[in-house]
Amino acid sequence: AIAVGQTFVLLLGGIDLSQTSVMAVTSVIGAAFMCSAANPAVLGNSPLWGWFLTENGGPLTSLTGPAITLIGIAVMLLIGTLIGTLNGNLIAKLNMPPFMVTLIAQMFYSALAIYITKSQNIMFLPESFENLGSEGVGFFPYSFFVAVALAAVAQFILSVTLRGRYIYATGGNIRAARVSGVPTAKITIFVYAFSGFCAAVGSVLYSGRLMQGRPTMGSTMLLDIMAATVIGGTSLFGGKGKVTWTLYGVLFYTILATSLQQLKLDNFTIDIVKGAIILAAATLDAVRVRLRKRSTTAPAPEGKEARQHG
Repeated sequence: AIAVGQTFVLLLGGIDLSQTSVMAVTSVIGAAFMCSAANPAVLGNSPLWGWFLTENGGPLTSLTGPAITLIGIAVMLLIGTLIGTLNGNLIAKLNMPPFMVTLIAQMFYSALAIYITKSQNIMFLPESFENLGSEGVGFFPYSFFVAVALAAVAQFILSVTLRGRYIYATGGNIRAARVSGVPTAKITIFVYAFSGFCAAVGSVLYSGRLMQGRPTMGSTMLLDIMAATVIGGTSLFGGKGKVTWTLYGVLFYTILATSLQQLKLDNFTIDIVKGAIILAAATLDAVRVRLRKRSTTAPAPEGKEARQHG
């Protein structure tokens, strides 16, 4: 789910380094809303204690049934989307570099998640929420169906809608897109908002599986997200890629990571192998883009030029 949002951003020619911090901050805020109890010995030093969090839990404890879970998930998705929208506005309206905007956002929201919980996990979440990560249909967990549905919607946007064409056009050549009347600013804001939404979806699924709101959630996942997207064939230069390619990249990278762990290699060796594969994929992408530019700018043969002038 998270890699789907990163695919949109890379198609635009940008990058979103804030996805993991969005996961962290939405995880703890959503858990703070939904938890049915809180330990003062653990969370008593939190700035939320006393007015938002108490021994009886968060502000939604008065509700019953699945309403708590639905509202909590809605809050998490809304916060993720708002963070992405803010990033998009800074990039589109102020022309700030995406790398700098999302890097600052990553630092800020990661620190915010740790600050509001004092680096403690928030537990005692509703059973219906925890079931999202632990239950399923047959061999398939609910998270699988959520990820597939999100990927299907994303692929529909890219392949069928006018907005999808605008995304490819903006990522391929933003100046030409502007001249052609593409609302590049709105497209940029939409893409980063969608990336934040996808990160929040990932936070919902991981928080349910871990059965807690964790302020350090996703702290080591950014490399994996980027790797799966790039290995899947999405260009780092924008304008080329598909969600289905990303799914293949996720599958390949998951098999690779599992195989390396089964070989009982140390973490440093695993990171070296992963880094080498990512570098190879990025290098192939750069070579492909360079060859494509050369083919489009190559001069016409003399005979062809003579025929044209004649």
